Amino acid sequence: MVTQVATKGKTLTERGEVPHPRERFSAVETRFPAYAVPFGDPRLAATARRNRSVWAAIDLSEYDPDDSGVFKTKSEVRKLVKSNRTRIAELQELMFAEGKHAMLIVLQAMDAGGKDGTIRHVMGGFNPQGCHVVGFGVPTKQELAHDFLWRIHPHTPPRGYVSIFNRSHYEDVLVVRVKELVPKKVWQARYDHINNFERLLADSGVTILKFYLHISKDEQKKRFERRLQRPDKHWKFDPADLKTRTRWDDYMRAFEDVFSKCNHPWAPWYIVPANRKWYRNLVVSTIIVEAMERMDMHYPPALEGLEGIVIE
Repeated sequence: MVTQVATKGKTLTERGEVPHPRERFSAVETRFPAYAVPFGDPRLAATARRNRSVWAAIDLSEYDPDDSGVFKTKSEVRKLVKSNRTRIAELQELMFAEGKHAMLIVLQAMDAGGKDGTIRHVMGGFNPQGCHVVGFGVPTKQELAHDFLWRIHPHTPPRGYVSIFNRSHYEDVLVVRVKELVPKKVWQARYDHINNFERLLADSGVTILKFYLHISKDEQKKRFERRLQRPDKHWKFDPADLKTRTRWDDYMRAFEDVFSKCNHPWAPWYIVPANRKWYRNLVVSTIIVEAMERMDMHYPPALEGLEGIVIE
């Protein structure tokens, strides 16, 4: 079920307030719904390894892709998103300087779901020197000759860096499942492999944030039509996406199983209402800043004797 936070009172913009970064979350979190996927009962972990169905069941029909909390227009959130981008840049520099933490951001969505737009409008706050963006398309022949995580691991972030996955290892329990590219027993075993892989990363100092950009089938239709109407967007339209669209319900079931079986405190999923791009940007940027703030990072101490140096 949806975890929803109360949205009483005026928006921050209506009150003319843009909170200081360290105060932002106590204010903003009470003003738009939180879309963190609920975790299964940790006491059932042993049973879960034998019977995966015990984890919290997710029904995407309960999550409204049109939701925008108390915000009604893009202008209401513009200053908040800009403030988040500024804070992301500050925290990334701190992460790089300290060299103790890393961050992996996973973006998944249906076609035209807004992954590229999220990277452009939210992750644009990251310094490219400390950020790596990688898209995982159809595996190559060499990649298929290895285990499904072989092509993923080299792109995970070292300490001090951020990696952004535009699609990810989850394609191997989404597309592979729906298209029946491997036997059921093969893709079913991959949930445990993914959980173990992400736990390894988390134990190595990587903060993992996984975002599902949730759009409706009607919204996808509108976005496909805009791509056909605009010559500068023709390159983004692939007729094969229409075949995928006919399997919409199958993909929803596959995503629901991902959220139920691969969602943990060390690697949480967030189902982000994404029909309104500006609200998507607010939610994603706020969650990123909040996660980076929790790292409690500090600049390394200065070298001894700096106070006595004179530059001539």
